[in-house]
Amino acid sequence: MPHPLQKAGSSICRHATAACLFFVLATTAQAQVFEVLHTFSGEGDGANPYAGLTLSRGKYYGSTSGLFGYGSVFNLKNTGSGFELSPLFKFNDPDNDGNDLYSKVTVGPCGALYGTAAEGGGGTCDEGGGCGLVYKLQPAASACRAVMCPWTETVLYRFARTDDGANPYSEVIFDSAGNLYGTTAYGGGGACDGGLGCGVVYELTPSNGGWTETVLYTFTGGSDGAEPIGGLIFDQAGNLYGTSNGGDGGFIFKLSPSNGGWTETTLYSFQAATDGAGPDSTLIADGSGNLYGVAYQGGVNNGGTAFEWSPSGGGTFTVLYSFPTNSVPSGSPIFDIAGNLYGTTADGGANHIGSIFKLSPNGSGWTETDIHSFGGLGDGANPYSGVTMDSEGRLYGTALNGGANLQICANGCGTVWEITP
Repeated sequence: MPHPLQKAGSSICRHATAACLFFVLATTAQAQVFEVLHTFSGEGDGANPYAGLTLSRGKYYGSTSGLFGYGSVFNLKNTGSGFELSPLFKFNDPDNDGNDLYSKVTVGPCGALYGTAAEGGGGTCDEGGGCGLVYKLQPAASACRAVMCPWTETVLYRFARTDDGANPYSEVIFDSAGNLYGTTAYGGGGACDGGLGCGVVYELTPSNGGWTETVLYTFTGGSDGAEPIGGLIFDQAGNLYGTSNGGDGGFIFKLSPSNGGWTETTLYSFQAATDGAGPDSTLIADGSGNLYGVAYQGGVNNGGTAFEWSPSGGGTFTVLYSFPTNSVPSGSPIFDIAGNLYGTTADGGANHIGSIFKLSPNGSGWTETDIHSFGGLGDGANPYSGVTMDSEGRLYGTALNGGANLQICANGCGTVWEITP
């Protein structure tokens, strides 16, 4: 299926307070145990979770991209006898709340949740549908006697497309001072996509009870690329790293603070046929400063790649694995303590509707193993989420489609899943 995102301290606490083949059987390999923790109904609990889960102090948070078309943020907790999902906030008013949630939620320093809505929130984007926003969710200030008490939303910033960006698909991250950073896929100027703009990297700074946006970098669509759909990561020196999805095969970039501003450096330009194309997920880094990620297209099989970029020798790029045709590796990968790399493909696996993969270093390269192939109705389909790992080595993620409830969701409303080693 096509990628759904592609288009034709105390001071801190004050501010941070279409899938197919649904009737085949799922297959698993090795000794891992796969379990569905929740099957979405498309009603009160939402539908179609695109992003993965965020784990914080034993709690699991996530988002759905659809709840009658708008989305929701939820909490999943282990009750001892099973998992129970509770919606925290439903995005019922797209003009004010925002809609289309494709990013993971970020837990702030004081337990509030932060995230982005790719559309809605006002503005003149997408025929009046809105340019997207950054939101904060926190428990209601007044006492609530209901079984499930909804959280309240505060819109931190509404994008307007012109200079400030539009359509934030990625999660946000904090720095040590409580400022937020993220990317928008469009807006900011430039001639990309018929004048929609080439995207920006932005910073939100708490100021006078609100938040002020500063554009750190505006993409041009040239040698720096365009459409930064993935999020950002910091290194210990305060540099930011990310990927831009558009502009030939895509790029890996670095932003360095310099003289009161930021300097952009293109670290790598993808060549599509050999090394991948469309790196649209947030990178991860190891302790040596090497960067890892996936590209959802390209590679020798045109099925996407998993890659490593190392700063050694002025910058070295390595394809770790080229996936089979049309696999669509998606979401950020993650390492276990043994150095194995885990992730998901949205259309790969034995049934071609998604898989969870493991890449293991073998001395001369990497060996790929599908540890679960999704089957559709029972366990889900099209896991764009990537994986999250807890302290015990258990893997968690979501499947955009499948599960059940075809009467409400044409391809199923999606699932939350766990793999126990």
